[in-house]
Amino acid sequence: MNEQTFSLEVFPSTKSLPNLKIASNIFRNANQLTISYTLAGDIQEVIIAPPADTSTRKHELWKDTCFEFFLGIKNSQQYWEFNLSPAGHWNIYRFDSYRQGMQEETAFIKLPFSVNNQSDCLTLALNVDLNKIVSADQPLEVAITTVIKYRDGEVSYWALTHKGAEADFHLRDSFTVRI
Repeated sequence: MNEQTFSLEVFPSTKSLPNLKIASNIFRNANQLTISYTLAGDIQEVIIAPPADTSTRKHELWKDTCFEFFLGIKNSQQYWEFNLSPAGHWNIYRFDSYRQGMQEETAFIKLPFSVNNQSDCLTLALNVDLNKIVSADQPLEVAITTVIKYRDGEVSYWALTHKGAEADFHLRDSFTVRI
C-alpha cells in the first residue's frame, strides 16, 4: 500500500493555537505498520513530557499530550487504541465494540517508537508488526488522533475528522483511513 499523509483538525469547540499544526503519515507493508506524527508551530505552549529513562506501559496517557491511533478490522466491531506519549510511555487497549469490553492488549510487551523534540517541532514515529493481533490479509480502518495539553491546562482534541457532537475518537465513522 502507498504511504498516506494527513493534516489533523482540532475539534471545533476546543482551544487551538493559530500556529499549531499536526501532520501524520501512515504506511502498511504486509503487516508492518509505520505511522508518524509531526507537531509544529508554537509547541513551547504545549506541555510535552520529557523523555523517560525507561519506556513503559502506562494507563491514562490521554490525560496529557498523547499521540494516538485507532485500528479496526473492516466489517468488525472490534478495534484497538494505541497511545504514545512523547516521554516514551505507551499502551494499547482492545475493545469488543464501541467503548465496550476495554482491556489492555497483552499481545505486545514493548512498543518502541522514536521521539525527536526540537524547539519548533516534535516528531514521533512508530513501526510495529501487527501479526500479533491481525493477519496481513485483513483490511484495516484507522483513525489518527492526538490530544494536546497546553501550559494553561486547556486540552484540545485533534483528528482526521470529528463525526460526533463531542470530541470522541472511538466513533467508528471516524476510522476513515483504509490500509
